[in-house]
Amino acid sequence: MTAKTRKPAPFPTRAQILDYIRDNPDHVGKREIARAFQLDAEQRPQLRQMLKELEAEGLVQRGRKRRFAPPGTLPEVTVLTVHATDADGELLARPDAWDTEELGPPPRVLVLPMKGRHAAAIGVGDRVLARLARDGEAAYTAKPIKRLASAPTRLLGVLAEGPEGWRLRPTNKRDRNDYVVRTGDLGGAGAGELVEAEIVPGRTYGLKQARVLDRLGDTANPRAVSLICIHSHGIPTEWPPEAEDQAKAAGPAPLAGREDLRAVPLVTIDGEDARDFDDAVWAEPDPDPANPGGWHAMVAIADVAWYVRPGDALDDEALRRGNSVYFPDRVVPMLPEALSNGWCSLRPAEDRGCLAVEMWFDAAGRKTRHRFLRGLMRSAARLTYTQVQMAVDGSPDDTTGPLVEPLLRPLYGLFHALFDARRTRGSLDLDLPERRVMVAADCSVTGIQPRPRYDSHRLIEELMVAANVCAAEELERLSQPCMYRIHDEPSQEKLSALRDFLGTLGIKLSAGQVLTPHLFNRVLERARDTEHEHLVNEVVLRAQAQAEYNPENIGHFGLGLRRYAHFTSPIRRYADLMVHRALIRGLHLGDGALADDQTEQFSEIAGHISSTERRAAAAERDAVNRFTVSFLASRVGAVFAGRVNGVTRAGLFVTLDETGADGLVPISTLPADFYWHNEEARCLEGREHGRVYRLGQPITVRLREADPIAGGLLFEVLEDADDAETGRSPHRARGRPRKAGPRSGPQAHRGPGVRSGARRR
Repeated sequence: MTAKTRKPAPFPTRAQILDYIRDNPDHVGKREIARAFQLDAEQRPQLRQMLKELEAEGLVQRGRKRRFAPPGTLPEVTVLTVHATDADGELLARPDAWDTEELGPPPRVLVLPMKGRHAAAIGVGDRVLARLARDGEAAYTAKPIKRLASAPTRLLGVLAEGPEGWRLRPTNKRDRNDYVVRTGDLGGAGAGELVEAEIVPGRTYGLKQARVLDRLGDTANPRAVSLICIHSHGIPTEWPPEAEDQAKAAGPAPLAGREDLRAVPLVTIDGEDARDFDDAVWAEPDPDPANPGGWHAMVAIADVAWYVRPGDALDDEALRRGNSVYFPDRVVPMLPEALSNGWCSLRPAEDRGCLAVEMWFDAAGRKTRHRFLRGLMRSAARLTYTQVQMAVDGSPDDTTGPLVEPLLRPLYGLFHALFDARRTRGSLDLDLPERRVMVAADCSVTGIQPRPRYDSHRLIEELMVAANVCAAEELERLSQPCMYRIHDEPSQEKLSALRDFLGTLGIKLSAGQVLTPHLFNRVLERARDTEHEHLVNEVVLRAQAQAEYNPENIGHFGLGLRRYAHFTSPIRRYADLMVHRALIRGLHLGDGALADDQTEQFSEIAGHISSTERRAAAAERDAVNRFTVSFLASRVGAVFAGRVNGVTRAGLFVTLDETGADGLVPISTLPADFYWHNEEARCLEGREHGRVYRLGQPITVRLREADPIAGGLLFEVLEDADDAETGRSPHRARGRPRKAGPRSGPQAHRGPGVRSGARRR
C-alpha cells in the first residue's frame, strides 16, 4: 500500500500571523511561526515573503536573532535610564532607544535590585544595561547587568563651607558623596542654602564637581522639606500667566441648562485639614413601594468641565500636572486656587455648578438604576469624618444635630447595605495603618499620629465607588470613550514569591485556583490577630499589580469590579475631568464636552496621567518620610520598638511602631556573625550563632543617625542583657543552619567579628 500524501495545512492569514506574534511577547522567529501553523517546506518561502511585507509596513519589528515582535516591543537586552520611583519605592526606567513621536509613551519598566558580588546601588538618574522580561502587555521587568552611569546630570543639595572649600551635599539619600563647588560656580548662594546644581563633566578622580543653577531657599526653614520633594520629583509649581488669568476671570455657573438641586440637602464630608470640597452626598429610604428596604442616593461633583475647556490654557496646565500633590504643609494643586478652593469647591450655603449621579439600590445594596444630570446645588453643611461619626455615635454638635435623623442615619443605612454587597462580591480587604504628620503654623513638625479610620470614611468610599461604577457603565452605554481605572491580577512571578513566603509562616495560598480577591482575603483572615497580621497585609499588598488609567478595560481586580472609572474628584485628577467631559458629550449636557481630538489621544493621556500619579505618590511618601526624620532628629540615641519591613543584602529596613518612620540597620552593625541572605524566607540568617532577622519580626533599635537633608534614618539593633553577656541574640534559627549551594542559594554577608577570610559559600 502506498501511504497517503499528507495534505498541507492551510496557509495562515496576515491577521492570524499578527495575532500569534502579539500573543507571544517573547520574540518569535520564522521557525516558531511555521511550526505553530504546521507549514511544510514548500509553504515557508510564502511565509518569508509575508513577514517581509509586514515588517515593511511597520506591523512587526525584527529583533535579536532575526525574531519578530509587535511594533514598540523592547529588545531582550537594552539600555535604560532610571527616571522615577513608584508608590512602593521601586525604580522605574525608560528605554534610551525609544522614539516617542513614532511609538507614543514608552512602556512601564520596573527595575529590580542589582544582584551579585559586585552589585552596585542603582538610583534615579542612573543608566543601566538590563535584561528585560515581559510583565503584562505594556510593562517589563528589568534585571540590571551593568550600571553605565552613577549620577544624574542635575541634583539638589545643600551648600556647606569648610576648610577645603565649598561642598554640595546631595538631598538624595542614595547619593552619599559630596560634590566640590568652586567659588565662581556658587551663583550667589551661601552656606545652608538649598540649591539645584548640575554635574560638571570631566573629573575622573576624587570628588566630582558641581555648578549651582538655582537657589531654592534656606534649609533652616521647615518648609524646605516639601520644597526638596517638589524639586526632586519634578512637580510643576509655576502657573502660566494665561492659565492664572483664566482662573481669576471665572464666575458662578448659571442655572440655565441645569437642574435646580438647591433644595436637596447635600453635604460634604472630608478631613479636618481638607481645603477643597469636590463631592457632596445625600440619601433617603427609597419611597417606591416596589423597592422595600431600598435606598435613593445622590453624589454631586464639582462641575470642573464648565471652567476648564479642552485645549485652553487651564486645560494644558492641568494635563501637564495630571493631579494635585498633597504634602503635610502644602498642596500643589492641579488647578489654580481661584478654582480649586473657589468656584469648584462645594462650599456650604453657596451656589455651585455640579455634575451629579442619582442612584437607586435595593435592600441588599445592589444598584437597580442610575441617572446622570448637570445641576446647580447648594451644600447644606461642610462636615468632617470625626463630626459625622460622633454624631451617629450619639454626640452631635450644633451643626450635625439637626442632620442626624433626616440625613446621616439614611447615609449610614445605605452604607451598611453597600458594604454588605461589597463583601458579597469580594474585594481586597487590606488593613494597613496610615500616619499623619502634624505641622504647626511655621511648618515645624509637632507630632506623628496614626490616621483614624471611621465608618464615616468607609461611607464616603462606598458612595464614591458606586458613583464611579455608574460613570463607567454610562459611558459604555453611550458608546463614548472612557478613561477606565484598571487593576490587573498579580503577576505569576509575584504570586509564586508570595506563595513561597506565606508557606514559611504556615499559611497556604493554593495554586491552580481562579484568582480572586476572596483568595487573598482568606489569607488575611488566617493571619488576623496573630503576630504576623501586619506582615501578611504588607506582603499581600506588595504582591498586587499597580492600578493605572487605560482606555482599554480589563476590570478592577482589587475592588472585584468589571468596570470602573474615576468620576468623583475632577478638581485634583485629570482622569475624572476626562470622564466628566465624555459624559457631557454623550448625554448632550451642554458646554465643556470632550473634544474630538482628545478622543484620539486617550491612550497617550492615560499613560501620562498614570505616570504623574506615580510621581505624586512618590513625592508625598518622600515628604512624609523627611518630615518624620526632621521630627526624630532631636531623639538620636533614643530606643524604639519597631518591626522589620524589609530584608536585603544591605541590612534590615525597620518601621518604628510609634511614628511609622522607616530606617536602615546596616548589616555591618548587626551583632557579630556570618549572615546569609535567604531571599525565599526573606530573612538574614546568622550561620555561626544562629541569629535570624526576618520580615515582620518585632525588634528593638536605637536611633544612631537622623539626617533631615537626605531624609534618612540609621538604627542599630539592641540585644537584651543576657544576650549582651553571651554574645548571642534572642532571635535564633531553629535547629542547624540550612546550607545552600554555591550558585543558586542566598547570599552570605560578613557582620562585625567575622574573620576577614570569610567568603560567599
